[in-house]
Amino acid sequence: MTAALEMPRVQECVVAACAYNQAGDCHAFAITIGSADHAHCHTFVESPVQGGLGTLIAQVGACQRSDCLHNEQLECHAPSIRVGPDNDMADCMTYDHR
Repeated sequence: MTAALEMPRVQECVVAACAYNQAGDCHAFAITIGSADHAHCHTFVESPVQGGLGTLIAQVGACQRSDCLHNEQLECHAPSIRVGPDNDMADCMTYDHR
């Protein structure tokens, strides 16, 4: 299991509509990426309420994309990730199919 201090950081999030996004940084404690068919950020939420912790930069808590090069036992092992827009969602732009 990956220790919390070793979890990959969300280096950048350019999805301004997300309540956890503050000036390009994600301030959720941890995010979940993916489902069986897409690398969506499942922590993405549009809300007028600002979310997260202002002094914290998010980490990848779980990744459900087992076909990603950086995924090992549903844990992300990339040094960091980027999140960007995809239609009406947010996607992990670091996703790389094996």
